[in-house]
Amino acid sequence: MLQEPILYCWEQYLAKHKCTIEEMEEYEPHVVRGNVIYAGVDYEAILRAAEKDPNGCDVIVWDGGNNDFPFYQSDLMVTVTDPHRAGHELSYYPGETTLRMADVVVINKIDTSAPEAIQTVRDNIAKVNPKAVVIDGASPVKVDDPSIIKGKNVLVVEDGPTLTHGEMKIGAGIVAAQKYGAAGFVDPRPYTTGKLSETFRIYPNIGTLLPAMGYGEQQLKDLETTINNTPCDAVVIGTPIDLNRIIKISKPSVRVYYDLQEIGEPDLTGVINEFIAKHNLQSK
Repeated sequence: MLQEPILYCWEQYLAKHKCTIEEMEEYEPHVVRGNVIYAGVDYEAILRAAEKDPNGCDVIVWDGGNNDFPFYQSDLMVTVTDPHRAGHELSYYPGETTLRMADVVVINKIDTSAPEAIQTVRDNIAKVNPKAVVIDGASPVKVDDPSIIKGKNVLVVEDGPTLTHGEMKIGAGIVAAQKYGAAGFVDPRPYTTGKLSETFRIYPNIGTLLPAMGYGEQQLKDLETTINNTPCDAVVIGTPIDLNRIIKISKPSVRVYYDLQEIGEPDLTGVINEFIAKHNLQSK
């Protein structure tokens, strides 16, 4: 069934639809900007409802979120690659599918990636999709109060799927902690409880990071308990949402923000301007 669009009073809507952390990570960055979102499991119904949106729209943007591919044929498809995990763009499904389908490929995180990893991604793009427009980008991180991190032993909480089946050893939280001078990283594994202990048993190679698992009330409770049990000076939150909004963290904490910083040309502005002109979407 099609879920109703998430409009304003966004916290109430996320709570009403019992969104997990993973779902909030997809929706929240959009809804805080006032965008209308259609979501659900009946893709045909979602698309038709979006086409008839009472607010009117000229373009429908499909957000793949967790490395998915679109359920309709798009007029412009953009795929983001990550040189922190060079090679995964060809070895993971459906990541390889989206790379082969893309009109535009962004190589992100160039500012924190090894040159040889960036080159691997470039070579793989050229191998499977040589016609794609390639855009170079960085992901500079920032925090509201760097003093919470500097010289402190910190617990870093990262996006859950990135650390589990995504097999990553680093995220925005680690990058920010290193940038702002953390004294060290506290290992949460001796202090996990419940579902989080189970997560570490299933994915033993996560390391000294805490995945923000939240597929239900019990996991949220276990996440909160684990964070508060871990003897750290501060918590660095590297997830796309504000964890303080949904759990109570008893320690000083800081949220990490990051955005795309394009490097040189071509860039997305040029690509979008060309798309607007091609489809006669200029403001009247």
